[in-house]
Amino acid sequence: MGATQPRTKQVIGVNRRARHDYTIEDTLEAGLVLLGSEVKSLRSGRLSLSDAFAVANGEGNLTLINAHIPEYKGANRQNHDPKRARLLLVQKRQKNKLIGSVTRGGYTLIPLSLYFNDRGWAKVELALCRGKRQHDKREAEKERDWKREKARVLRENNRR
Repeated sequence: MGATQPRTKQVIGVNRRARHDYTIEDTLEAGLVLLGSEVKSLRSGRLSLSDAFAVANGEGNLTLINAHIPEYKGANRQNHDPKRARLLLVQKRQKNKLIGSVTRGGYTLIPLSLYFNDRGWAKVELALCRGKRQHDKREAEKERDWKREKARVLRENNRR
């Protein structure tokens, strides 16, 4: 019997706009409460996190809003609503900290990516973010362009 290979996380979807529109302060991993047809749809690699965010509902739980998981074709009548609110599973201490930051500090909870971890559980990487203003976005773009140009010049100098 050979040794089994450790599984890595299988990324399903990434929110590419999040890093452009928000300044990320902190990240954490949260579980999701999903229906069977949602898991099947995710396993086929279909997901959109572009408009998604997390909020605290009335009972003090965190829910993921606007994450679009399309209907699974093989699930006829038992299909799910593609944009339904999904409960997030977070430890109590983390949940209280996040809810406090969102209500008092003006932060937003944005999903950065959704993936299956090494055990096959669906997880979402949440980020505690603050919105960027237009001048912040321009500054970040200038810095990124400068780093790219600097790397190009260094590569050219090393070839000589």
